[in-house]
Amino acid sequence: MRIERLSLKNYRNLEDTQVSFSPGVNLICGDNGQGKTNLIEAIWLLTGARSFRGSRDGDLIRFGEERACIEAAFFGQMREQSISIQLGPKRQSALNGVAVSSHGELAEAFGAVVFSPVHLEIVKDGPDKRRKFLDTAIGQIKERYQKYMQNYNRILLQRNTLLKDVQAHGELLPLLEVYDEHLSQTAAVITVMRRSYIEKLKDHATAFYREISGGREDFSLRYQCSLGREIQGLDGPALKDAYQKALEESRENDMTYKTTSVGPHRDDLEITLNGLSARSFGSQGQQRSCVLALKLSEGQILREVLDDTPVILLDDVLSELDAKRQAYLLGEMAGMQVFITCCDRHIREDLEKGLLFSIEKGRLTQEETKEKEESHVSASGTGHGGQAQ
Repeated sequence: MRIERLSLKNYRNLEDTQVSFSPGVNLICGDNGQGKTNLIEAIWLLTGARSFRGSRDGDLIRFGEERACIEAAFFGQMREQSISIQLGPKRQSALNGVAVSSHGELAEAFGAVVFSPVHLEIVKDGPDKRRKFLDTAIGQIKERYQKYMQNYNRILLQRNTLLKDVQAHGELLPLLEVYDEHLSQTAAVITVMRRSYIEKLKDHATAFYREISGGREDFSLRYQCSLGREIQGLDGPALKDAYQKALEESRENDMTYKTTSVGPHRDDLEITLNGLSARSFGSQGQQRSCVLALKLSEGQILREVLDDTPVILLDDVLSELDAKRQAYLLGEMAGMQVFITCCDRHIREDLEKGLLFSIEKGRLTQEETKEKEESHVSASGTGHGGQAQ
């Protein structure tokens, strides 16, 4: 899978541009605040997901403009395809010229993995960050997962709203039982899908971490379901019954605190090194290696499901890795289209194949690389140093 052309209009601080990319490595160099991450973010949006930085769509539109547009021509699933995304009061997306009703349709057509310093929060921060990682990763390979999550969150909001009134209005109790029935059903489906994904993630991440660390540490993942360890071996109907029983048992407590204490919104992903919490006891380097292993695993699962190589987006991460880990990471990316942002001159100087771009005040310009035979190719098709048009 590879992006061949990208067109941007009114996107953050980036100048309106149309640019062609290498099917291999694309290195984007520039100082902080010039727009490197904005470019990576725009490419990531082609998956149908939200910004990995947590920004709302309205924040992605250039100040003073009403809409922004991202268009891409890409090769995937053995054919030429296109994606168009209009950002405005409401996001509108099209795949191959046909409007899509859900963002999951884009994810099933265009796969990407993004690795940014912000993703260190997966290890360093609370359970909500790890749930977000899981939800985004699973949503890329299973469109229906996104629909189940939307439905679950809607029912959860309704149940929590009802919990605020039910103590004073006992006649609402039967309605609470109805919500518990629907919440349990959806929770069971989400749990099965999360459990299945985490088992695959665990196998890949353990192998990747062993390579990254040279076998010096034992890496492990464990799904911490709000129901506890008793979910092991339970199928959908049994899980649904287990959730319904747990909700019934916690009902009095939930009415007191006016919030739902059981469900996928309380799940966590335990990450350990040598049996100890990576969050509490891991060094900065170990935590970074954990995230690297998880992201490589996400890419491997995506490749298996799509039967195609995802696009890899590395936002300012090589400079944080030592030379050994840089070489390992780039080795794992061989044969894929990779976008790398950096400030460091030595990374730029080491680039022998692919395309090199500089970015300043949102203006993207292609520069010459060591690979002379490709030097005639420019982002604008006008020659060396041509500005992306």
